Amino acid sequence: MNLIIGLIIPFLGTVLGSSMVFFMKDKINKKIEKLLLGFASGVMIAASVWSLMIPAINMSEHLGKLSWIPTSIGFTLGILFLLLLEALIPYFKVDKMDREDSIKKRIKKTTMMLLAITIHNIPEGMAVGVTFAGALIGNAGITLAGAFALAIGVAIQNFPEGAIISMPLKNEGISKHKAFIFGSLSGIVEPIAAAITVLLTNLVVPILPYVLSFAAGTMMYVVVEELIPESQHGDYAKIGIIGVSVGFIIMMILDIALG
Repeated sequence: MNLIIGLIIPFLGTVLGSSMVFFMKDKINKKIEKLLLGFASGVMIAASVWSLMIPAINMSEHLGKLSWIPTSIGFTLGILFLLLLEALIPYFKVDKMDREDSIKKRIKKTTMMLLAITIHNIPEGMAVGVTFAGALIGNAGITLAGAFALAIGVAIQNFPEGAIISMPLKNEGISKHKAFIFGSLSGIVEPIAAAITVLLTNLVVPILPYVLSFAAGTMMYVVVEELIPESQHGDYAKIGIIGVSVGFIIMMILDIALG
């Protein structure tokens, strides 16, 4: 039961975030949008370090002075994975400096944000599945509390992601219910990826350091390439910085306190 709850927690964060569209009367306030983008960035940065990379390094201690190698390789592969993805799918990236007012352009931008978040949710789900798999076998240096800490942290990070998908969709004339569904569906890949990872525990555990750091690489890529530039473009950039700080501190406290 703990396993099922743990795997669903991140998805619930996306659902709750997407539900914010029902409280939206008009267009999303720019200050709130910047705060949400910054908050998501801070949480993802902290999660990449404390929930993913540090455990990956600890699992590689048997390599002695070379314990950094698996983490470095995994992190690099995570970055290269999304670089390759954008190269293979030209329309995946939306020019964030393009602020043309046409409805078609704005809908395309929101759709690409939906695709980007959905795709990067896959390794996040794997990371959650890996940590629970490690906790289940009891000898991978991961505790059940630590696995729940990561799941809760990812859920917190997913909350603003769900909101920044559903709210802009509502802005473009899509009904609140459809915007909510689209926002929620962006997170459904996480429990699926997590469950598959748990089922393949025996195959995954030996490469835990690589998978964890791979997920860290993809998360950092999205932060640097998508979220932070978006939060710093235009007005209210300072609010985005505050959001980063708050998100980082909350995730750090969660991981240290529960791990």
